[in-house]
Amino acid sequence: MQNQRRLPPEPLNGVDIPGLLATIRLVADQPELAQFQFRTCNEWVHGTHSRSAFVGFAGAGRELKHERFYFADTDHPAVLCGKGSAPTPVEWILHGLAGCLMAGIANDAAARGIRLTKVKCSVSGDIDLRGIFGAPCAIRNGFSDITVTFDISGEATGEMLEALVANSRARSAVFDILTAGVPISVNVRAQH
Repeated sequence: MQNQRRLPPEPLNGVDIPGLLATIRLVADQPELAQFQFRTCNEWVHGTHSRSAFVGFAGAGRELKHERFYFADTDHPAVLCGKGSAPTPVEWILHGLAGCLMAGIANDAAARGIRLTKVKCSVSGDIDLRGIFGAPCAIRNGFSDITVTFDISGEATGEMLEALVANSRARSAVFDILTAGVPISVNVRAQH
């Protein structure tokens, strides 16, 4: 037999398992490579409509660029004095939470050798707009409650599938940001 190269296992759930495991080992050995900074630049378009651009980020010890430029618009619906040309900013937060939890489930399932057949989640957030509009009573400006509901199936027991969701929740950056909070600095360069 000729020397044959072993091909990496086929991706499971679309996840490059050898790449995932190599990344985990690499950052365990070189923690400085785990330091990332994600960025966006947002520009006002008109009314309540604005557009963010996602060009690049820093990580793994260097500056990196996305494969292409990504843009995300945000607006308010007409009932909230906007044109409804894009999701609201708070809907993007729900999208970010759903996407982060989904990625965690896919990665964890692949690392554990669990083939997923369906994963779907619905995310809802309750908000009382009187806080945003400056009501005299103490009403929070943001969500008072967020609910995430998963429908998940795969080649594993119910307990194993539930553990995937629990592990994703425990490791989700967005879940952490929303539940533990993060200091935010707001700087202004005003020109006239």
